[in-house]
Amino acid sequence: MVHRYYVNLLLTGATAAALLGGGLLWLGGQPAPARGLWLGASACVFLLTLVDIVRAMARRQAGVDLLALFSIGGALALGEYLTAGVIALMLGSGRTLEDYAERRAGREMSALLEKVPRHANRYQGQAIVQVALAAVEPGDRLLVRAGETVPVDGSLLSEQAVLDAATLTGESLPVDCRAGQRLQSGCVNAGAPFDMLATHAAEDSALSAIVRLVQSARESRAPAMRLADRYALLFVPLALALAGAAWAWSGDPVRALAVVVVATPCPLILAVPVAIVSAMSRCASHGVLIKHGGAIEKLARAETLFFDKTGTLTGGRARLVAVAGAPGADDEAVIRLAASLDQMSDHAVARAVVQAARERNLELSLPSAVSEQAGSGICGMVDGRRVRVGSLDYAAGPEPYPPWVERLARHGGQEGSGAVYVAVDGRLVGALQMADEIRLDTPRALRLLRLAGIRRSVMLTGDRREVAETIGGVLGVDEVLAEQTPAAKLAAIAASCEHGVTLMVGDGVNDAPALAAADVGIAMGARGAAAAAEAAQVVLLVDRLDRLAFALRIAQRARAIALQSVTLGLGLSMIAMVIAALGYLPPLAGALLQEGIDVAAILNALRVLGLERQPLEARLSEDRVRRLREEHAAMLPVLEQITRLADRAAELPAEQLLAGLQRLLGVLRQEILPHERRDDTELYPQVARLIGGDDPMATMSHTHREIYKAVQGLERLAAALEAPELASPALPELQRALYALDTILRLHFAQEEELYHNLAG
Repeated sequence: MVHRYYVNLLLTGATAAALLGGGLLWLGGQPAPARGLWLGASACVFLLTLVDIVRAMARRQAGVDLLALFSIGGALALGEYLTAGVIALMLGSGRTLEDYAERRAGREMSALLEKVPRHANRYQGQAIVQVALAAVEPGDRLLVRAGETVPVDGSLLSEQAVLDAATLTGESLPVDCRAGQRLQSGCVNAGAPFDMLATHAAEDSALSAIVRLVQSARESRAPAMRLADRYALLFVPLALALAGAAWAWSGDPVRALAVVVVATPCPLILAVPVAIVSAMSRCASHGVLIKHGGAIEKLARAETLFFDKTGTLTGGRARLVAVAGAPGADDEAVIRLAASLDQMSDHAVARAVVQAARERNLELSLPSAVSEQAGSGICGMVDGRRVRVGSLDYAAGPEPYPPWVERLARHGGQEGSGAVYVAVDGRLVGALQMADEIRLDTPRALRLLRLAGIRRSVMLTGDRREVAETIGGVLGVDEVLAEQTPAAKLAAIAASCEHGVTLMVGDGVNDAPALAAADVGIAMGARGAAAAAEAAQVVLLVDRLDRLAFALRIAQRARAIALQSVTLGLGLSMIAMVIAALGYLPPLAGALLQEGIDVAAILNALRVLGLERQPLEARLSEDRVRRLREEHAAMLPVLEQITRLADRAAELPAEQLLAGLQRLLGVLRQEILPHERRDDTELYPQVARLIGGDDPMATMSHTHREIYKAVQGLERLAAALEAPELASPALPELQRALYALDTILRLHFAQEEELYHNLAG
């Protein structure tokens, strides 16, 4: 690419110098040397163009610059050396401009390769030693100085760090990280030096995976000019036929030359690749790596979209959503015991349990005598008690299941969640309901994809049918295909491709065949399965599905601009061809006119680089969004307290029920209501300014009022419970009110988190 750019630049400069020098000689009364200069420059361009066309034909690719070759050759044969020189300059300058546009448009892709670190600062004893990146191993303590790139994936050891992830994700604002948070290689330290713990070797880190994908994209020679070739197949024969007819009718070969000169399809040669490469650049700057231009054209015409469920529509990570304790059990004690033991496990569910305990600020104990059975669970001693955490059979052992366990198992299957059971000293004390939650950006992404022209959305998953249909129904996808094997996914994709352009989004190893079979395979995240990223034509470097909607919009508008440039350029060329065939446009004037058409077509194609430039002020910082999520996480125990009281209302004595309700009301007044009030007075005005419009947060504020009303209703019910004659009739209403408050709070928190997440992205 660099070599070709400088060769074309040198050739264009030499041709321009030859034309200028020849013009001065001509004006000085020396026509023979002038024609010699024009002949030499034109012959060089002719030979190089001929070599390029022969190479293209050897690869069985259409040579859309055949007419340019005929124009230069015809002008030389007819002695029109100045015309040949102008055509040569037109062709050379057009190629140089194309190369410049491609270099400018590819800066986002090249930025990653330029920032790849070669060394890391590793602690060795009390000293800091610079070592080769390949020498870094998991467990090494590293120092990242200000302005340096995080060399490998790891976790933050220092109290705080400020990272710039713009090159990786397109996120323009620095991100604040805290101790223990995961760090992704490729981010730049935008603050003070910090220490980190390496968790992956360099070759296994996210940056290495992304660099390999970028290099593959840069080296790909897939047909980026397929659109141009289709037009050329029609235009080139038409131009040659019109030139032949003009020659036959007039008997003047110069007329035929004039027709061929103005027919040179530079809008095809230049405008289409410039628009496509510019679209690839815009997508790369937004965290979407497109490996070749052919994928851009297909994205622009996509109608059907298949999704894998786990890791694509959902987060692929378990999260604690509810606690079901045995009668008389303390829910927080159940979580604490399970999390204390799960500290010794690297299982994804175990990490989720530990994370949930930390969100609740529970103090964990160090377990002993720990043993883990793969696929079943883990057991050990915690605070002198024998604890077992895992599947129902593993935790319960040979003992019969209590009734509450059977009810929970049915409930969990219907809701699409699973449960981790906890037994203490041989007795089941509770269950932690875990769910793979829907990504915050998924609902909005699906809406945007429909607006972008996706007519049919299908969810593919190997999960149970009831789980898949629950998630599919929540998201509103058009079709759900559950319990799918890799072969079944492949067959579904192949059948869809016969009826239109089909996209497939996935992230796992089992998705690789389907990604390869789709018209365009899209892999979620470069750190997903390597097989999926290699099989895909598009890789979302950021695990956000809404970036795909952005790529579709860019692809559609880029294709429209390319077609606009081609239509405008070829339309003007055809008018000029007719004028030239009638003898009113000589070859030299036609060459100059064609140069103007080329420049206009290329400048129009470069408009793609300016598409969808989002202003920085219309976003929330990642740090602000993280703090808002932490506030919601801190209130999860309150929601669990509401659910627990509602579930047990019918079983508790009146005095105990009233005491529990009073405690709950105290928490609601001290935590929930002040939080909603702060949102209304401080946060919502800021969000409203970012969104725009007269009153964009009206619906969210209305939900706050409903929450206030629900709390007031609970206060009235608490007063009714104090009167014995009113207690029994008030019980069903109390349960309904508690369940309603729990539902509205969870829904409201989910809506806020989705809104804030979208404003940050």
